[in-house]
Amino acid sequence: MASRRFKFVLFASLATAVIMAAAAAGPLMSKVEQPDYKVELSEGAFEIRLYDKMIAAQAQVEGERKAAIGEGFRLIAAYIFGANKSSNKIEMTAPVQQQRQQTIAMTAPVTQQFGNGNWTVRFIMPKKWTIETLPVPDDSRVTLIPLPAKRAIAIRFSGTASDSTIQNKTSDLREFAERHHIKTSGEPVLAFYNPPWTLPFLRRNEIMLDVAASADAS
Repeated sequence: MASRRFKFVLFASLATAVIMAAAAAGPLMSKVEQPDYKVELSEGAFEIRLYDKMIAAQAQVEGERKAAIGEGFRLIAAYIFGANKSSNKIEMTAPVQQQRQQTIAMTAPVTQQFGNGNWTVRFIMPKKWTIETLPVPDDSRVTLIPLPAKRAIAIRFSGTASDSTIQNKTSDLREFAERHHIKTSGEPVLAFYNPPWTLPFLRRNEIMLDVAASADAS
């Protein structure tokens, strides 16, 4: 009986250690360079942000949202780990961004389905690189794109970013824009900051919408 109890205590201790290690590993491995921005307004989970110019390495991927971000991540990760003309390694950054390619709505109301589609997956390149100094990708599916400075609204949330959660949070973000009389443009940008093994309650997820150039917050 004592031996069985000892084994149970040992197993429980090991399981607890594994869980604690997983909890710590996700946030620690997420402490990489992130895009700089200034917060113009903070209201609960919402922010209005001003971003500087950036450079993105991105890939266009077709298919279901979760599969698309996995494929896009694989393509761009290969590039930054050395699959480029100079065989240079580029530092990992966060977040990984995913955005549905914009389409023209022909009817009203406009609804968004997070199923199959065409997606852009991107990493923001570290600030020390320029479009001239970044190595050329070996894979033609990976392209380097200069992004202009912009204003954006964002909603931050933890947990698992399921399709239903993303839809609900996107609706909340659009309601925030309406309350502040902000006109947005383009498709929502989904941003994920943590490795997939990070415990859900420690994850940082965001949805962002660009603010139209003529829009002002009130």
